Amino acid sequence: QVQLVESGGGLVQAGGSLRLSCAASGRTDNTWYMGWFRQAPGKERDFVAAISRSGGSKYYADSVKGRFTISRDNAENMVYLQMNSLKPEDTAVYYCAARLGWGYSPYRDDYDYWGQGTQVTVSS
Repeated sequence: QVQLVESGGGLVQAGGSLRLSCAASGRTDNTWYMGWFRQAPGKERDFVAAISRSGGSKYYADSVKGRFTISRDNAENMVYLQMNSLKPEDTAVYYCAARLGWGYSPYRDDYDYWGQGTQVTVSS
């Protein structure tokens, strides 16, 4: 079992920045990829970013490329999402997810553990 707890969400004006954190506990040694997803009201939960266990491979949704940066600290069992140049359309609940399977995936069904989510609201 892996437990994930997100933090760092909040209300920010357009153009501002936020840094989300995800604290992982439990059998984290089995987690190959960590990801961030987001879900806006009435919409599907969409892929935002993913990072390999080593941190050497990172993937981003086209909508956040160049603005968001995913990173991880394996010693502290933490995953981060630095979000810059935020837009109102970035407003959503952001979820941290852990994938036990080998290899990258942008599909939420391929992730095995999820946090409870943290709300990000960007005002115009």
